[in-house]
Amino acid sequence: MQWQMSILKNGLRILTSTRPHLETVSLGVWIKTGSAFEKEDVNGISHFFEHTCFKGTTRRNALQISEEIEDVGGQMNAYTSREFTAFYAKMLKGDTELALDMISDILQDATFPEEELQKEREVVVQEIKQSIDTPDDIIFDYLQETAFPGQPLGRTILGPAEKVRSFTADTLRGYLASNYAAENIVVCAVGNIEHETFVKMTESRWSGYKSKTDFRIEPQVYKGGFFIEKRDIEQAHIVLGFQGFRYESEDYYPGIIFSTLFGGGMSSRLFQEIREKRGLVYTVYSFANSHTQNGLFGIYAGTGKEELKELMPVVAEEIRKVCNEKVSAKELERAKTQLKASMLMGLESSSSSAEVLARQMLLFDRVIPVEEMVSRVEKVSLEDIQNAAIKIFASKPSYTLLGSIGDYLPYDELEKQIKL
Repeated sequence: MQWQMSILKNGLRILTSTRPHLETVSLGVWIKTGSAFEKEDVNGISHFFEHTCFKGTTRRNALQISEEIEDVGGQMNAYTSREFTAFYAKMLKGDTELALDMISDILQDATFPEEELQKEREVVVQEIKQSIDTPDDIIFDYLQETAFPGQPLGRTILGPAEKVRSFTADTLRGYLASNYAAENIVVCAVGNIEHETFVKMTESRWSGYKSKTDFRIEPQVYKGGFFIEKRDIEQAHIVLGFQGFRYESEDYYPGIIFSTLFGGGMSSRLFQEIREKRGLVYTVYSFANSHTQNGLFGIYAGTGKEELKELMPVVAEEIRKVCNEKVSAKELERAKTQLKASMLMGLESSSSSAEVLARQMLLFDRVIPVEEMVSRVEKVSLEDIQNAAIKIFASKPSYTLLGSIGDYLPYDELEKQIKL
């Protein structure tokens, strides 16, 4: 993937990847901030800020923001994660400047009108309630809190309702002043756009933006433990978490490949043993999430109350097997091929490419060439996989269980079963 970068005097980075065969441009502004950068008294402010930016500027009201983009057939959205916030759009090539102007306007000149804030507080509270009412959604918040208790990384992205209802326009302006600056922002465009043209568009809107932020990320310390919530629902939802690997760890690629072969697809060990052979679940998978300073590896399953007692020992046995017996060369090759295919297919999308370019620049201060990523995947050995598995499962479990579980509270038993 060919790309170009320019840096404004204030430190803001502008990335483009020109694809002249496309009729569209995917562009956006990515900011290295999110819930993992929040103080406890404003937990949820990153997400609430993302919502309220769209509620009006000195040039446009909320309806005009929606209409101007949709009048030309464009799409605009935003998201907040634990370590990133993004505002992005996809437009026909002739409307690129409109999209950039819109995103720049809402980020630099949002007015946070009180009547809109009042409505949006309740919208976000409804989003929080919806998440709580969705077991296979909220359980991942429980996992994060169990794995990283008492830390920003362990708190929810949405925040608690009582805090959201307390956020004012001054709270939002204070957050913007402390967490948004040129040094932690990347503006990126992929598609039918010339680099110099996009740089001029961006420079005219961002050259006067302040350079430095004045916040610091708090340490991310994995601890583990257990959380159980009984609910009168049809299933029991389980996530078994362990300490994973940070982005810059030497085990980052072995960890991702291990997750793929252990529980990443229909041919994976967990899927084959637990669903196909035993019929204990409809859904079971593993995942490897990385953060700036730490990581989280997890196994999710949804099962019935009666099947739960049989499920957990099977999971424990699969953990012991993968740590004590080397995986086969065929398994490793399949997992590598899956990962490489996923990476390369993703880069065919202009939207995904813009996301990859921006996030890599914010994380590593460089764009990692595709050839380097593929090479690092190919270099992972059978020994690397087993070492990664042993490191993961040697950590204290973060055991989260929600739903119809009866009197089954198997945390101590489970710890003994998976002890290597």
